[in-house]
Amino acid sequence: MRGIQKSFSGVKVLDDVDFEILPGEVHALAGGNGAGKSTLMKILQGVYSLDKGTIEIAGKLCHFSNIHDAKRAGLGMVFQEFSLVSTLTVAQNIFLNDEPRSGGVIDDRQMVRRAREIFERMQVKVDPTATMSSLSTAYWQLTEIAKALAEDARVLIMDEPTAALAQQEAKALFDLIKRLTDEGISIVYISHRMEEVYQIADRITILRNGKHLLTSPLSEITPEKIVEGIVGRTVAMAAPPRRVCSERPVVLSVEGLAAENGLHDVAFEVREGEVVGLAGLMGSGRTELARTLFGIDKITAGTVRIDGHEVKISKPGDALAHGLVLVPEDRRLQGLVLGHSVNSNLQLPHVSDHSRGGWVDDRALRGLARKLVEEFRIKVARPEAPASLLSGGNQQKIVLAKWISRNPRVLVMDEPTAGVDIGTKAEIIETIRNFAAEGHAVLVISSEYPELLAMSDRLLLMRESTVERELDASETTDEQALELAVQGVNHE
Repeated sequence: MRGIQKSFSGVKVLDDVDFEILPGEVHALAGGNGAGKSTLMKILQGVYSLDKGTIEIAGKLCHFSNIHDAKRAGLGMVFQEFSLVSTLTVAQNIFLNDEPRSGGVIDDRQMVRRAREIFERMQVKVDPTATMSSLSTAYWQLTEIAKALAEDARVLIMDEPTAALAQQEAKALFDLIKRLTDEGISIVYISHRMEEVYQIADRITILRNGKHLLTSPLSEITPEKIVEGIVGRTVAMAAPPRRVCSERPVVLSVEGLAAENGLHDVAFEVREGEVVGLAGLMGSGRTELARTLFGIDKITAGTVRIDGHEVKISKPGDALAHGLVLVPEDRRLQGLVLGHSVNSNLQLPHVSDHSRGGWVDDRALRGLARKLVEEFRIKVARPEAPASLLSGGNQQKIVLAKWISRNPRVLVMDEPTAGVDIGTKAEIIETIRNFAAEGHAVLVISSEYPELLAMSDRLLLMRESTVERELDASETTDEQALELAVQGVNHE
């Protein structure tokens, strides 16, 4: 890709960007949220047309009018937000819109056989007849890759492929990437996780503010230089000293909690001014606990108290009425109305507070949105534009802003730093700790251990759908110690 330029509504998002990848190479693509990574790859995928510049594949000039042109040229993408249909089988998803036919009729048997052959080539075990909704995230990831390989992709673009994977699943993915590159397939690897970039990538290209900053072999650049290149400044991610809040009043108290989603015997408390982190493997019940507290999943036993008063939560409206809000795990599906404007998303939780007699005070709501955009440093050229056009980090800031601005007593957060760049992570962590310091209670779930340690004053371990124990703060001081605790290595 040479001299790529792209503008939206007069705002230049890519300015004379160069990018190249060699056969069998893993080339990391890094940059802050809004740097232009996704836009550059969507141009390569035929999703967006370029305003200026050229694309060459194997020395041949290419022009992509749509994604089908890109697929025919050997380009495949594994999206961060999966593009699969949950009600279809694995095989049906792999060959969707390109089903093998016999006598004009879709040949399901051939579809399953070809899917099996692809998984055998990948050296992974996946049942092609299984319905997607019955499978874990790791299998969705493998199915996305199989779908691209079924289309003879020679270049695979992977956008945050480990964002929803447990550690062992991520390792299996890295092993698969190695096998694919051994076949000569090239991988464009978009990730904010420096440790995995160094583990699997050959070179890295950094974009900043829509411009090409540098391309370098990983062996010739330090993580500190990469972070500085992404953010434009040095960022300290060391965990601050944990606050001792044991003398402060209890804000959220949970006793003997059980729910229809499998939670059982859950007991813990969060005090005023405290950030309590929930650690645990995927499937340990962390998200189920967040959903239950917010009234999405039904409580079947136990008590929830806020500021000492027992509360009944049977729906999200009850949680909101008692001052408990949830920043959900999937911002795109659960946290935002993507087709609505940035303003509308920020205003949604506040409409009833600015309405009288059936009339909405639009001026007050616009003023509120402007204030939140500035306060939470949301990078947006036009607040009237759809939220779908913003980067992942800025979308996450909208979700945070709209709920924190309600000044809740209890803030529950599920994976608040997933898929955002290191600079935005630092901002989010600072926002969370400052919010707690104002006297609120925060319960945070995160699979990203450095961020969990940087946010939390106290850590709880979840296993088999219950809170198993509190982790010793003096012993859980680094990522390795936390990983050992979660894996159960240091627990008799």
